[in-house]
Amino acid sequence: MALVANRRSVMTLFSAPACPRCHAVRIVLAEKDITVDITHIDTESRPEDLSHLNPYNSVPTLVDRDLVLYGTQVIQEYLDERFPHPPLMPVDPVSRATARLALYRIEQDWYRGVENLEAASDKASANRARKILLESLVSSSEIFAIKPYFLSDEFSLVDAAVAPVLWRLPSLGIPMDKLPKPMRDYARRVFAREAFQHSLTEAEKEMH
Repeated sequence: MALVANRRSVMTLFSAPACPRCHAVRIVLAEKDITVDITHIDTESRPEDLSHLNPYNSVPTLVDRDLVLYGTQVIQEYLDERFPHPPLMPVDPVSRATARLALYRIEQDWYRGVENLEAASDKASANRARKILLESLVSSSEIFAIKPYFLSDEFSLVDAAVAPVLWRLPSLGIPMDKLPKPMRDYARRVFAREAFQHSLTEAEKEMH
């Protein structure tokens, strides 16, 4: 594995063009203006190179010289520590733990909700998954009214995780006007960021 990684002199991200977890990593890369070679792959036909690097053969996978990382949050936190400006995680332990807990809940409730909706085999199950996801989003709306970003005055890794979910809602049959106003305002604010726009693939541009 190290030999394959060592052949790469530039940081490489294996990414899928429509994957929300990959999008979350690409947002961090764009926010920090990191030079990276993004290799977009077809998830139905993954390159042999990826299976040599990552035993799970999953994306996102980041290669930085002889280091290979997989797992969205692992990659995000590595990038934040490796390239500390601008910082995307709080400094103090309590705030960092709060951010990590938020990331965990976003993964469990919203990312899995998106996956369940995409995997629905019929209209009835899709409607159920859509309803559960929307209700979960709406139940969190008050959080988005407190600060300009997710419980913060500054953009953070949590926002990088939230944004891909909100961006995909129209393509999942959930119009943005179904969201409470604080969430719609938040979404507009995040979507307008130059880094967010730069992070979008052609496939993602067509979602919204």
